[in-house]
Amino acid sequence: MIGGATEGAPGPRARVATLTLHPALDQTVTLERLTPGAVHQAEGMRFDAGGKGVNVAAFLADAGVTVAATGLLGEDNAAAFTALFAAKGIEDQFVRVPGTTRINVKLVETSRRETTDINLPAARAPVEALDELDRRVLALAERCAWFVLAGSVPAGVPPDVYADIIARLRARGCRVAVDTSGAPLAHALSAAPDLAKPNRAELEQLVGEPLPTLAEVARAARDLRRRGPRLVVVSMGAEGALFTGEEGAWLARPPAVGVATTVGAGDALVAGLVASLLRGDGLEQAARRATAFAAAKVGRVGPHLGPADAVRALEARVDVHSFRED
Repeated sequence: MIGGATEGAPGPRARVATLTLHPALDQTVTLERLTPGAVHQAEGMRFDAGGKGVNVAAFLADAGVTVAATGLLGEDNAAAFTALFAAKGIEDQFVRVPGTTRINVKLVETSRRETTDINLPAARAPVEALDELDRRVLALAERCAWFVLAGSVPAGVPPDVYADIIARLRARGCRVAVDTSGAPLAHALSAAPDLAKPNRAELEQLVGEPLPTLAEVARAARDLRRRGPRLVVVSMGAEGALFTGEEGAWLARPPAVGVATTVGAGDALVAGLVASLLRGDGLEQAARRATAFAAAKVGRVGPHLGPADAVRALEARVDVHSFRED
């Protein structure tokens, strides 16, 4: 069975659509310290609808952007996703497929402020579901200014899937951001997305060498732009993010904040960037706002930004300056 009673119904005209081919139900277990081979007493546990595109949609909705979310979703454990979309006013365009959405386990150590991820595999995507998803993506392209294609690619989906989608969306006048890694990212770059957002490790994997200095990261990002994207953003955790585009390169460093979990910080960065570009901000201001979104996210577990005034206060504390390799 494909589809369901709640998905597929048009909502208010969305300005952004996100695509998540490989969503996950995130199980977050909080404990003081993780010791391999030991028995642990957890401090708490929760489930959250997750997946990179789902997170981006949630953060955009928190920022007041009208957004639709699509992708593939197992119908047996879709309740958390349905509830999230309803609570945040996200237009649900997910294709329901038989079975369950994968569960990813996040082990959050409070003493060291570190997170260990255990990502489980998912079932192969049914061909008929991919056909229905293709129809929904093209329908959304008729009314959305931006698309965010985010996350890994499940079994049964070719690694050039994002490249194909980008080409068709660009032909319809949509702007496209892509946040993935490995072969899907390498293929996607050839289709010239408007925005590519690898993290430092993903960029190193792509170029095939370590990038220990900011100057080396900047050179790799500049070279990446020559492969197609107009804007390349490299997220680097607590070091901030490097934004490289036609206006030059900007390094944005987040303010010091309490960290509940770093899971989803990169997705918040993408959401803040798209929200800023939607309103016509230049790259410097977009870098500031995107970094504030990421800083707001790390203080909260789950796909939530928090109050708008708190995000604005963080935005004022972000350190942004022009970056030159020399």
